[in-house]
Amino acid sequence: MNAGRAALVYNPVKVKSATELIAAVANRSARSGWADPLILETTIEDPGQGITRDAIARGASVVLVAGGDGTVRAVAEAMRGSGVPLAIVPSGTGNLLARNLLLPLAGSEAMIEAAFEGDVLPIDIGIADITRATGERESHAFVVMAGMGLDAAMIANTNPRMKKHLGWVAYVDGAARALPSAKPFRLAYQMDGLSLHMAKVHSVLFANCGALPAGIDLVPDGLVDDGLLDVALIEARGPLGWIAVWRKLWWHNSVLNKTRMGRKMVAKTHNQAIRYLVGAEAEAASPVPQPVELDGDEFGEAARIRCRVDRGGLLVSAPTGHRITARRS
Repeated sequence: MNAGRAALVYNPVKVKSATELIAAVANRSARSGWADPLILETTIEDPGQGITRDAIARGASVVLVAGGDGTVRAVAEAMRGSGVPLAIVPSGTGNLLARNLLLPLAGSEAMIEAAFEGDVLPIDIGIADITRATGERESHAFVVMAGMGLDAAMIANTNPRMKKHLGWVAYVDGAARALPSAKPFRLAYQMDGLSLHMAKVHSVLFANCGALPAGIDLVPDGLVDDGLLDVALIEARGPLGWIAVWRKLWWHNSVLNKTRMGRKMVAKTHNQAIRYLVGAEAEAASPVPQPVELDGDEFGEAARIRCRVDRGGLLVSAPTGHRITARRS
């Protein structure tokens, strides 16, 4: 039986103790009788896709990723359909996919151990086909969510230096910059290739899963292993519109939805600031190109975006016996 080999892909900007992390992976490899690990550092030119494909081509048995949400997205994109598991080592402040998988976020030991001795579980991965105003098309993966409209503008307006030091808190600054000029835009959308609908929104979000930092559930019913895409149409109507949006996100989704009685209360309300749709595929187009984001990284402007789910397209490492979704009774 051939010994395994781990690969560690890390973002030097996000990982503060790279030397310790590398040593921990090397020591765990030695204890397992595995070959020396591949140590691969992301760059501006290669945020993770190229070096991850190289690691898989060189026979990596598992790929550990340490970095921000953008690094996790890039590595996951390269690992889609590879049959090689991804182990997410918590880094930075976001850790969005790890949060949605309910993985350990304190320290790196638990996830390093999971990479070598844990369970391997299949999860969904999203695919976004983006069409530019010029007609040029490109395709990218996302693990948490894709967005078109104000959420992408907010990310584009976030100070990169502030984000580096404050993580997701910096998006408050981005929101403050984007909200004053925020206007709803016309959107044509359809789910699963069925009837075409029209709407006026500030944002449309395509979620593979929906938990955000600070206990906020953007998509309370979103599961990362159900083969479905949850779409949220967000529109702040009237002078108190953003209060209604926040009430939906925080009070309804993140507080009331945690209990059976609370869910009954939500069902009786008529807050339409956020409307939810579910399907395996969704497409949206705007006559005026809108900014697009994938897992918190801006991807320029697009006239059309089509998102779909590759069910079980990504394998992840988790501690032995770990459940990746918290299903309601």
